[in-house]
Amino acid sequence: MTERLVRYQRCGDMHFLTFSCYRRLPYLAQPEAKHLFEDALERIGKKYKFVVAGYVVRPEHVHLLENELARSSLDRAIKSIKLWVALRSRERPFWQARYYDFNVFTEEKRVEKLRYMHRNPVKRGLVEKPNDWPWSSFRHYQTGIEGTVEIESGWTGWRREHGGALPGPKIRTWGTQSEL
Repeated sequence: MTERLVRYQRCGDMHFLTFSCYRRLPYLAQPEAKHLFEDALERIGKKYKFVVAGYVVRPEHVHLLENELARSSLDRAIKSIKLWVALRSRERPFWQARYYDFNVFTEEKRVEKLRYMHRNPVKRGLVEKPNDWPWSSFRHYQTGIEGTVEIESGWTGWRREHGGALPGPKIRTWGTQSEL
């Protein structure tokens, strides 16, 4: 008998999430599908007011590091992202029903999860360097450049405090090797 899944939410932690395409089929293999997911993540993030700290879109699954939601519950937001993508795709069913959720409760664990997700395409032989995989938050951490999905990082905080400008090369402290 399967035990009931227990999720720990509303405790102030970040969440490392993984959700997969149906039967781990490569429904996200095409660039258009990856862009569709990124668009969904940004739109639903704004709607539910959650903050994305990192992500990677792989051909058959997604990793996501985000905070707890200001509105609603995490499972409702994930369901909305999945629905947004599925309704705009020809594949049926598109997603596996469940998702993996790991509470990230320390700074060390946050960095570990970011490194894991950013290095995942390299480990799987899709690219030689994390920078070569455009469907992740790696480039944001490396350069501060904004992509389709707004990432909450030291770069983002700097922009808020300094009117949108990025710091000069001598001041840059984010995207250090520990996070990359």
